[in-house]
Amino acid sequence: MPFRPRTAATGAVLAAAVVLPAPAAAAAAPGWSAAPTGTARTSFYLEGPPGTALTDRLDVRNPSLRPVTVRLAGDGGDGAGAWLAFGTPEVTVPPRTRAGVPFTVAVPRTAVPGSHSGTLTVTGTGPGAPTRIPVRLRVTGPTLSALTVEQVSVTRRGSAVAIHYTLVNRGNTALRPRLAVRADGLLGALLRRPAHTLPDVLPPGARADRTETWPDPPALDAVDIRLTATAAGGAHDTATASYTAAPWGAGAAALLTLLAAGGGCWVLVRRRRRTGGAGRTDGAPGSAVPGPRQEAPMPGRRTAEPGTPESGATDPGMPDDTTTGSTAVTRTGSGVHG
Repeated sequence: MPFRPRTAATGAVLAAAVVLPAPAAAAAAPGWSAAPTGTARTSFYLEGPPGTALTDRLDVRNPSLRPVTVRLAGDGGDGAGAWLAFGTPEVTVPPRTRAGVPFTVAVPRTAVPGSHSGTLTVTGTGPGAPTRIPVRLRVTGPTLSALTVEQVSVTRRGSAVAIHYTLVNRGNTALRPRLAVRADGLLGALLRRPAHTLPDVLPPGARADRTETWPDPPALDAVDIRLTATAAGGAHDTATASYTAAPWGAGAAALLTLLAAGGGCWVLVRRRRRTGGAGRTDGAPGSAVPGPRQEAPMPGRRTAEPGTPESGATDPGMPDDTTTGSTAVTRTGSGVHG
């Protein structure tokens, strides 16, 4: 029956020693062996909150006629294997004896709730192969899944665009993030990259600098890029960045020339609408001198007396609001209609 976790014991290394029956012949005696104490256990399982010490026991059997010294070690990186502690790393078991060797799993206060694994390795000096016994630890407590997308930037790489970003695990559970990329220009959607799973698992508190490549961005546009990261447990975050694509060199010169020509046309049309589109000649060929506007009376229209303002008349010196409005809605590049 498995042992229940309890407070770490201090002091003795061997809690029990049982003399085994003498073998019929020394030559027939098998080598030493090690296994979890109890019946039909092939691994250790412990459970407790962060900051506690949990104990269990290892049985080492020596049926031979000579003492056997075994060495204990914990393996498993920064998980449960690294938290194993022994009263002494070496234990000598007398001949024909079974020894119970206690050990402790010291759970750090910063341990993340959830499952952790490790290995207890036993190596002996006598006949017998090294024994590796799994250690499964469950740290109890509330879990929090939190993920942020930070430091988003966009750079040009030849004909492609590189989107740089940093993922940060702000929770206390390991996450395997998924990322979706979206880009919108002035005229609509440019890129829709559905959520895809990233290759690495992000441990609690870890940061990962990553890059998404956009191989065919527009040559001229103002783009808003949105990155959405998700993970199990409800972790979710979104970050945006702006990117302006503009041609350089000869392309920039052509663009500036086009803008200047468009501006000149706009000024010319505006001036023509202000002056009525025609001047009065002074008799010289090809010359035109602006003169006072004279219009033929329209049927049913009252002509104002000299010096009297006419209702509905347009002052030539004031801006024409109608002209401004029609020009503002012309953005297709087909020209301004006079």
